[in-house]
Amino acid sequence: MTLHALIRMKALILKESRQMVRDPSSILIAFVLPAILLVLFGYGVNMDAQNVELGVAMECSDPAAQRLVGAFQSSPYFDVEVARDRRELLDKVVSGELRGLVIIPQDFTNRLALSEASPILVITDGSETNTANYVRNYAAGVLGVWRSAEARERGYDASARIRLEPRFWYNAELKSRNALIPGSLAVVMAIVGTLLTSLVVAREWERGTMEALLSTPTSPFEMLIGKTIPYLALGFLSLGCSVFVVIFLFGVPYRGSALALMLAGGAFLLSALGQGLLISTVAKNQFVASQGALITAFLPAFLLSGFIFDIASMPWLVRHITRIIPARYLVTNFQTLFLVGDVWAVLIHNVAFLLAIAALLFGLTLRKSPSRLEGSS
Repeated sequence: MTLHALIRMKALILKESRQMVRDPSSILIAFVLPAILLVLFGYGVNMDAQNVELGVAMECSDPAAQRLVGAFQSSPYFDVEVARDRRELLDKVVSGELRGLVIIPQDFTNRLALSEASPILVITDGSETNTANYVRNYAAGVLGVWRSAEARERGYDASARIRLEPRFWYNAELKSRNALIPGSLAVVMAIVGTLLTSLVVAREWERGTMEALLSTPTSPFEMLIGKTIPYLALGFLSLGCSVFVVIFLFGVPYRGSALALMLAGGAFLLSALGQGLLISTVAKNQFVASQGALITAFLPAFLLSGFIFDIASMPWLVRHITRIIPARYLVTNFQTLFLVGDVWAVLIHNVAFLLAIAALLFGLTLRKSPSRLEGSS
């Protein structure tokens, strides 16, 4: 990149920053809109999931334990992965591959023979309270069915001495707010990020200033960078203020690091800003661009991100469609950062997808910009 190109980009960034400060709509979108939406989601949404991924650690291999494992495998509500050691499955619970873990201890049958209480440990991911309750209740149901079968087929009710001991990781009190508000923050940032840039190019066309930009030697790439950087900085400020509201107004714990938050938020903001710029470049009209941003950002983020509806319970086709929804990855990242901490195996995977989506959106915007601009000049 030449020195002249850097000078032009600097001038564009300064020009866009001044315009952003003078335009109250950008400030309202970045700061007032997130606060209003977070309050509505935080106080208005309160929810305390088919095919739930469940691990079963069968540390006892006696026939009674095998029959209990078979009861879990035959349940239509669980997709069961069986292992001989709990250590083979614990990491999968942390990474989110499994939604719960049932541990059948080594002394399971011996305790039953000695008429002692034999605990069955059920570990669930409390960061998704709806699914955690689902796993706990249906595990208890499977155990009840197994008890009845043991009593009917063997003529004794030794299984009644089994005690179910649930453990909820990351959200021990199962407060739905702790899981829903980080998810709602992802939906809010999807709306804010897309709206911030959805009006940028369309505003230039409506005000007649695009012709002045076209008369300069500025390339579409330089113009794209010049319009992205100021709104990326504004997006980071909006994210910081929103996280502050979530922590101090709603009392949601934050267990991640600032670096992880910046990485997850930055990758998502790039995809959201790229989406807004693409809409603005194609629409050329602020009203059409704003409506397009709301429809393509809010509805998919609300319905298909896993914020409200469990993705695993959706039809096969819809589950695959959610893979192209950026908010899906941000919901997972925010719930992980707030309730679990820096689980880099989860964060890096999602950030990579977000960056790939951002690169595709910016590439499409660049491809559209030259033909649109030349056609109107």
